[in-house]
Amino acid sequence: MTDLLALLYPWNKAIHIMSVISWMAGLFYLPRLFVYHAEQATAGDSRDAVFQVMEEKLLRVIMTPAMISSWIFGLALVATPGIVDWGSVWPYPKTAGILAMTVFHFWLSGQRKAFASGVQHLSGRGYRMMNEVPTVLMVVIVLSVVVKF
Repeated sequence: MTDLLALLYPWNKAIHIMSVISWMAGLFYLPRLFVYHAEQATAGDSRDAVFQVMEEKLLRVIMTPAMISSWIFGLALVATPGIVDWGSVWPYPKTAGILAMTVFHFWLSGQRKAFASGVQHLSGRGYRMMNEVPTVLMVVIVLSVVVKF
């Protein structure tokens, strides 16, 4: 099995990077949609319906599949011999960042369901602030992997 993972390493890495890029794009865009939804639509109006369709499709068609494939191919990379040195510090902040990003993804999903039920929890400003969460997590993850602090 480890020989197969080593052989597939370049493919796993490429697919993992593409998956993460897609997931991150959604993590950046969905909170921005929530900002506009909170500021420009009222529950039940035509704009509310349009925002709900956009948010649901972004989450269901792009973000969730990208998150799942990021996890699958990321775990394949972790299982590849010689890729992760667990004696170093960097895998632990990276792992914490990934777990936090996954929790944020599910939080966004909950926010989408709240909009769908006519209840919004944050103002446009609140969603603007939440829009910075994936950026902070991305910085932690990328610095962990590249700088290997």
